[in-house]
Amino acid sequence: MKTLNNFTAAPHRVMFFGGALQALLVMLWWLFELLARYGIAGTAQEWPVAPSAIHAYLMIYGLFPFFMFGFLMTTFPRWMAGTEISARRYVPAFAFLLLGVALFYIGLFLGHAWLVVAVISSLSGWAIALYALLRVLLDTRPSDKRHTIALFVAFALGWCSLAVYLAWLLTDAPMLLRAALQGGLWLFLMPVFISVGHRMIPFFTSSALSQPDVPRPFWAWWVMLAASALHGILVFLDVAQWTWLCDAPLAAAALYLSYLWGFRRSLKNPLLAVLHIGFAWLGFAMLLFTVQSLLALTSGEYIWALAPLHALTIGCFATLMIGMGTRVTLGHSGLPFNIGTSLKLMFAGMQLAAVLRVLADVLPMQTGYWLYIVAALLWLASFTPWVWRYLPAYWRPRADGQPG
Repeated sequence: MKTLNNFTAAPHRVMFFGGALQALLVMLWWLFELLARYGIAGTAQEWPVAPSAIHAYLMIYGLFPFFMFGFLMTTFPRWMAGTEISARRYVPAFAFLLLGVALFYIGLFLGHAWLVVAVISSLSGWAIALYALLRVLLDTRPSDKRHTIALFVAFALGWCSLAVYLAWLLTDAPMLLRAALQGGLWLFLMPVFISVGHRMIPFFTSSALSQPDVPRPFWAWWVMLAASALHGILVFLDVAQWTWLCDAPLAAAALYLSYLWGFRRSLKNPLLAVLHIGFAWLGFAMLLFTVQSLLALTSGEYIWALAPLHALTIGCFATLMIGMGTRVTLGHSGLPFNIGTSLKLMFAGMQLAAVLRVLADVLPMQTGYWLYIVAALLWLASFTPWVWRYLPAYWRPRADGQPG
């Protein structure tokens, strides 16, 4: 009972627990699929839906939301001086989300109907968590709520995109799958990472480097949010050759913020550097998208396949997830803010995984699939020590004896 009380004492504990498990499970499934697909190990499995749709779902809706909800359910009340979110809201949300991913894995082997039930469960957990965030937003006194409102809207659009995925499962209409994936990426994940980065990286930089006034121009944030939405709409409309119109401004705004926030200075502090490097991947990924789109427009050739996407999702999203997840875990477990050699190697391994996954679609190699497999193995080799080290912190009492 004491362990259970510790586990449910704060929203980040339960949500990060689910996210930590998923960080391994999503890639274990994908590695299993890749090894069987290329005849290296095992036998090819006939899945209820296309493997690409499974992989995208697990990454967009089965991994990142756990860390995002854990982070925001912890920080929302602090940002707006509100009341802490109670366990009666975040525990049911976690339970439905965890049940959703468990049923989804079961459905991969038992059939399509289980996938439908799984997504319904995830939608239920998402709705409960969304309502908890909305209550904080509505019940707190008037203040600067630009970031919190934008984040709530992004999570609401994420719920809508997940509902569209459910509609695709029920109808098998390709347009719905495209809408669900583009909505999840560009209306949900991207705005959340952009907004959290814009809100928190200057704050952490100011604290870690004793730099009192780290600028945070809002025009750059608005440009990135608008460009992200436009990118998703253009891809949904199947005119990706025109996304350079929004990708170039997004890249410019992101790279400008990296420079403004002192990217080079941040490298002196390993825990801070993780956040800055993750955000720098955003600018680089959008440059790749820009070049890809321009070449498609001018030559009709669509190069690099999914390289820009994985620069964004592994290089930027996963790195920021590691950085924010580690900071919250340390800070809210009463542990010192330092990382040892093993975690530095883990972070370096994730960067290498991102580079190799990008190169797999850039280099003219007939055996590029080996890089897919090595990147997946590096992801697992990198995340396993993180999970091994921090998972127990979610059911143990705080090291400093404080509540939460």
